[in-house]
Amino acid sequence: MALTVDKKYDENKNMWILKPVGEIDIYTAPEFKDILLDIIKEKTISIVIDGERLEYIDSTGLGVLISGLKKLKEKDENIIIKNMKANIKKLFSITGLNNVFIIKE
Repeated sequence: MALTVDKKYDENKNMWILKPVGEIDIYTAPEFKDILLDIIKEKTISIVIDGERLEYIDSTGLGVLISGLKKLKEKDENIIIKNMKANIKKLFSITGLNNVFIIKE
């Protein structure tokens, strides 16, 4: 499955909002990484990832998120993940990443 990512800057909250649609896996992770690093380069502010339409993420995708978080943490910013599907939430729990990222319902 392909990946598309809607991105926008919310001026009121001073945050990026990313809405990935599809899967973040070994094939699509480079594209997602480019998008993530581009917006961090443009404005180093916290990012909200709305996972409502994210169907799947593998370890490559998790690695991309971790690298983005490391860059944001240098400026005391964060990645907030919300609306995750149960299978993805379980993956974050198994890997302990639910304690690294800010997870919202």
